[in-house]
This record gives sequence, structure tokens and C-alpha cells, in this order.
Amino acid sequence: MVWFLRSKDNIESDKPKEMPDGLWTKCPSCNEIIFKKQLEENYFSCPKCDYHFRIGVSEYIDIILDENSFVEINSHITSADPLNFFDSKSYVERIESARAQTGFNEALISGTGTIDGNAVAAGFMCFAFIGGSMGSAVGEKFYRLARVSLEQSIPLIVVCSSGGARMQEAALSLMQMAKTSAILTELHDAHLPYITVLTDPTTGGVTASYGMLGDITIAEPGALIGFAGPRVIEQTIKKKLPPNFQRAEFLLEKGFVDMVVSRKNLKSTLSTIIRWVQN
Repeated sequence: MVWFLRSKDNIESDKPKEMPDGLWTKCPSCNEIIFKKQLEENYFSCPKCDYHFRIGVSEYIDIILDENSFVEINSHITSADPLNFFDSKSYVERIESARAQTGFNEALISGTGTIDGNAVAAGFMCFAFIGGSMGSAVGEKFYRLARVSLEQSIPLIVVCSSGGARMQEAALSLMQMAKTSAILTELHDAHLPYITVLTDPTTGGVTASYGMLGDITIAEPGALIGFAGPRVIEQTIKKKLPPNFQRAEFLLEKGFVDMVVSRKNLKSTLSTIIRWVQN
């Protein structure tokens, strides 16, 4: 699969995904040895047990959107450093390092495209960019993407992958939870569908805001989805958690997600949903 990015802002595109050396890889779930080409052709999921390997933004664009239909918007938006935050290194250095590593300016890549010819506003979170964390820039990019959905009267789809709110921006990050939730109320009032795709992992403030506010919430098989991590919860309540706690299938059983969809069926499922809600 090859993806060519056309950007309205003429910013550099995603760098090619780096795979481990060699022609084979081992599934961490069932230990099946998989030929790399076979893994790619199977949408980066194990052909034996359907374990879903983590993939990047460009792969999701390839899988979900029609070929060459994605046009990125607002790629120039990036976080400032309002608190002059410094831990083991400065926040500015972390942002610059993430830019160099991913080729993106922020952890949310937004734009427009089509799914089987149907126009959509689409956002894709990049976990490689500071853990896909949500800071002020991510909140602003989500807001502007939702406004495109409103202005063009097209569905909004966001693929989530995040460790939560970005600690380097403190309360400013937490404020994005309210900001993104508020614009989704406008979409609801305009009767425009908002569909979320939760991938591994989707946690923290993203889960607690736009991650779980979809009109239809889809999860990938085995995805870790929650607010606090299972280890933190176990240490807090001093009890052993049930098997597969916070995994997609567990959340489906409890009613927190609407469906668990294998990656190879993701585009066709989204296409069916869009046709259904537009009729």
C-alpha cells in the first residue's frame, strides 16, 4: 500500500513506517511467524489469531479512505510552551524531537477525504507524537476539523490513539476536553454523524472526551481503552481485575462501545454506516 499526501499547507508528509529488520516478524499474541508482505496484505493483523499490530497515520489513511483522496488541513498548528515546562528536557525539545521522528507538527492529523466516494472530515491521532497526547494544538485542530464537518455538512470520523492529556501543558490540556465536547454538541444539533474508531491504546483525557462521545463508537480487536491504566486501578482498589479488563471486547460486553471491527472490515463498515445515516 502506498499513500501520497496532498497538503493545503505544503508541510512535509508522514515518513515511511519503519519495520524491524528481516523478512519475518513474530506475532506477540500467538507466536506465529509471519512473512512481512503477508502481514501488510492482511492489514497489519495476524492471519492466525487476528492480533492487530499498532500502525501509523499513513497506514490508517490507506486503509480507511479512498486512494489519494486525503487533503490535510491546519497542518501548521503546533503547541507553544506557555509554562516553560522542563523535566528531563524542555517541552520545546520534546516537540521538536516528535516532529523529526514523525514528520508531523502535532499528534492529530486532520483533513478531508472520501470513503467509497462519500465525503468525510477525518482526523488521525499519531501515537508516536508524544504518546498521541492531547494539548492545546490537538484541541484546536479537532475543533477546526469539526467546523469543517459543520460547514460542509459531512460526517466526522476520528481514529483515536492516545495516552491522554499532555502533562506539559497542565490545565490547558484539560481544558481541551470541554472545548472538543462543546463543538460535538453543535454537530449533534446539526444532525451530523460523529464516528470514533478507538485503537490500541486510547486512554486518559481523550477517552474521557471526544474518544467516547461518538454517535457510533467502533473499537479495533484487543485495543486497550480506558481512563486510568489497569495497573493503576489494581493498585488503587487492591483487587485483581477481571480477564481482558479495558480491552475492546470487554467494553463491548459492558456497552461502552458499539462494535468491535477487524481492520480489514473497517472501511466497508464505515461506508455502510455513512450510507445508513445519510438516508
